[in-house]
Amino acid sequence: MKSTLFIILLAGLILSACSGAPVAATPLPVETATVLAAAPTNNQPMATQAATLPAGQPTETVAAGPVTFKIVPGESRASYEVGETFLNQNNRFNLAIGVTSVVNGEIYADLANPPASTLGGISIDISQFTSDSSRRDNAIRRDWLESSRFPMAVFKPTGIESLPASYAEGQEYAFRVTGDLTVKETTRPVTFDVTASLQGDTLTGRAEATILMSDFGVGPISILGVLTTEDQAKLILEFVARP
Repeated sequence: MKSTLFIILLAGLILSACSGAPVAATPLPVETATVLAAAPTNNQPMATQAATLPAGQPTETVAAGPVTFKIVPGESRASYEVGETFLNQNNRFNLAIGVTSVVNGEIYADLANPPASTLGGISIDISQFTSDSSRRDNAIRRDWLESSRFPMAVFKPTGIESLPASYAEGQEYAFRVTGDLTVKETTRPVTFDVTASLQGDTLTGRAEATILMSDFGVGPISILGVLTTEDQAKLILEFVARP
């Protein structure tokens, strides 16, 4: 059938070229006309060609390889939380919270092989910690953290546990990061529990760790007759990172 159709078309073209007179179109079988109408031509746009694929056929997304994400200062923030009791206010308990947005660091994510992902060092300007009390903030900078002299806290990761075997955009994953935290020239091992997700080109996440201030020589804090603090403190990093 295909050979017969080709001969008919070829003959029509030859007669048309020789005589210059129009040639009446030879009707095509219905099934042949349908196939030819559906077939994309060389001049057909790619989007139109894709539209002719059978309905419901999945489109494949190719995962990128290693990508370096940089934490965005200003959009990210680090904070501390520590309980304090005011002795001169009938032992009133308060949760002191200090926040800084001066955070820098890099994350080396391998989207095709997540277990191969690593972290660079993360630095936080703790001299910029701001709470609801300027008196507390000044005392931290001057006496307790001495952050006016030692403004940078640095976390150097040494290991990552429980990274997923594969990655899906928008899905949140939980894992643990262990490393060395240096505050006021004192270094101690710390483990952060992390949740993170990637949406488009933006990586967001939250990391939490609990430390003892006494391990870093900064507490527990006690001001005779005024207040005392707990030794335990929570460190929180909320980060936004982009390539």
